[in-house]
Amino acid sequence: MKVELRHNPSFAVARCSLEPNEPIRCESGAMMATSAGVALQAGTQGGLMKGLKRSVLGGESLFVSTFTAPPTGGWVDVAHHLTGDIIVAGILPEQPMNVTKGCWLANSHGVELDTKWGGFKNMFGGEGGFLIHAHGQGTILISCYGALDTINLQPGETVTIDTGHVVAYGPSVTMQMRKASTGMMQTLKSGEGFVFDFTGPGWVMTQSRNPSALAAWIRQVMPGQTGGASGGALGGILGR
Repeated sequence: MKVELRHNPSFAVARCSLEPNEPIRCESGAMMATSAGVALQAGTQGGLMKGLKRSVLGGESLFVSTFTAPPTGGWVDVAHHLTGDIIVAGILPEQPMNVTKGCWLANSHGVELDTKWGGFKNMFGGEGGFLIHAHGQGTILISCYGALDTINLQPGETVTIDTGHVVAYGPSVTMQMRKASTGMMQTLKSGEGFVFDFTGPGWVMTQSRNPSALAAWIRQVMPGQTGGASGGALGGILGR
């Protein structure tokens, strides 16, 4: 699979060019267009229980869309549901990746997705306790809200990141969660809640915008319209 990005970083679209009969797995609803003859099959990838675990715990959709190229090859265009960037990364057996909820977009054949417990520190940080653990060998597409940055940490080097801005990180980094400031009044004044301290060696990907902050702002300016049908649809979009 070869990937070409366009319209990035603000409105990124990934064109995934497939070899004859090559499949690609995508987040449900991520497909924008395909070439003629590409077949679509939706399933839970790994069975119902694994799909439920990935959906309920990992924050991804229950069903995964698998697109398979015809004997002549083909392409699939995929995009994130929020405006932002896409990054293409390689997965190797010795180089897996941890992805926070809502940031997995697609992967090539050979990459497997499991739900991994990230610890209570991740749950209370507002990101849901569980992570998507991508392993195997192949290509993965990671999406975000806003622009993507990668921070490379040297051994012992530490960086502090707001919980809502973490996209993915490597297996060699360690993290600890804490309050951004001491005391309730300082927390209220600063508007900051919890942060992660990541320590190298390794890398961390961040997004320049926070989907949870967007959801909170919309609820603030539209307080009477978030509980009905439109609010349910809005919550489904922003909570993915």
